[in-house]
Amino acid sequence: MSHSVEQVEWASGEWVDSRVVPGVRFAVAKISLARRAEISRRMRGLMSELEFQSAGTGLTDRLAATEMEARIDRVYIEWGLLEVTGLVIDGATATVESVVERGPEAFCREIAGCVRKQCHVSGEERKN
Repeated sequence: MSHSVEQVEWASGEWVDSRVVPGVRFAVAKISLARRAEISRRMRGLMSELEFQSAGTGLTDRLAATEMEARIDRVYIEWGLLEVTGLVIDGATATVESVVERGPEAFCREIAGCVRKQCHVSGEERKN
């Protein structure tokens, strides 16, 4: 008796249509066990530093907290952005590096938000 085995295909990235830059699409990494461990390790120190800076009340503390938020967004983008299509920066097809270094800030924040969303899977999704 022959049993047919169904295969499940898993794409390690997910395409998103930008709401900030119409016509641009970007792919972000889906979370895996190894990737979760990596991003958790990379974020641990940054999040502690952000918490410390955010607790301050002076202008220097607020500026340091804003800088930390930008550094955290950058780590999320560099870790989770796989590809960008439809965007040219300074005459060249956009890359992860060029998006971070010279791309539109609002677009970078959009990407960072999508990566964060991938990293923070809900309890219900974890059960499945």
